[in-house]
Amino acid sequence: MPHLDPTVLAIPAFVGAMGAEFAWQRRHPGTAGTTRAGDYDLTDTVTSLTMGLGSLLAPLLSKRLLDPLTPGVGRWARALVGTAVGAAALTTAADIVRRRAELPAAGDARPARGPNGESVARLGGFAAVAAVGVTALTAATTWAAQTSGERLFARTERDLGAGAAATIVAILGWDAIYYWNHRLSHECRWLWAVHVVHHSSERYNLSTALRQPVAEGVTLSVPYGLLALLGVRPSTIENARAINLIYQFWIHTEAIRSIGWLEKVLNTPSHHRVHHGSNRRYLDRNHGSILIIWDKLFGTFEPETERPIYGLTRNINTANPLQVATHEWRDVARDIAGSRIWADRFGYLLRGPGWAYSRRA
Repeated sequence: MPHLDPTVLAIPAFVGAMGAEFAWQRRHPGTAGTTRAGDYDLTDTVTSLTMGLGSLLAPLLSKRLLDPLTPGVGRWARALVGTAVGAAALTTAADIVRRRAELPAAGDARPARGPNGESVARLGGFAAVAAVGVTALTAATTWAAQTSGERLFARTERDLGAGAAATIVAILGWDAIYYWNHRLSHECRWLWAVHVVHHSSERYNLSTALRQPVAEGVTLSVPYGLLALLGVRPSTIENARAINLIYQFWIHTEAIRSIGWLEKVLNTPSHHRVHHGSNRRYLDRNHGSILIIWDKLFGTFEPETERPIYGLTRNINTANPLQVATHEWRDVARDIAGSRIWADRFGYLLRGPGWAYSRRA
């Protein structure tokens, strides 16, 4: 019998909860003539639901697309590596030609800029995007293939079985790894380009929880497959993933202000509102999923002391799902294409979003 994803089975409950939240908002309206950040907006909600549907379909499509490009698995893997090497060589050659074209002519203090130098710069920019992009894709597919739960479970003799103990280990282990992956998704622009989808709405209600990334197949992460080395079966790891994701749904609301003493241990709507805030003091805070103790242990916890301003520090002002999914990738490609040195090219991909934005400025 095929494994049924609990997150898919939970869809009717998600829809019902959104309906209940909407009804609660109708019974508790805000000040006349004002719009609250938690209120539903049809266009915004449709975009969130579209991204949620895309996140369910994307793994099915990405596996077919990426398996042929995965080193050690796919038939086109060597061609992919060769493309990366060739594009890197072309970029380096273009850098050399461009620098020579910009050298001052004899007896002239001004650089000899001209069509040749500009054309070479554009060619080098395109090649640089190809080199960095293909290298990143190769790294992502290789890492995913080598660290899957199935592969790592086959390498160990441990087996915790399918009982309660294994489930608890899986849930706590997934939650701990999730904290670091979520934190890295805010501290590395490559990962941020995937995760930014979830932060792109300026509203905050249960539909926001469903605004999920669609490009997780082309990113790196601390592998959840590591749990398999502890003896957790791959099917139990998948169930822990589902439990973790389902838990996160209910914390995307303004209707619940506090849950009392449990705020000290659990991630709650209050803590997660902070995470979605673009307020300066709230940036890159409260990365936990089920437990908030990870943030308290590792110095990223921030209580809700002022009303959050939801969205990005630079909002994209569009509800087009394609633009929501790709706007940061487009900016990364533009930044890499406009860079003149390799340190900046890889910096725009691997360093923090804040560094990239200030470097571009």
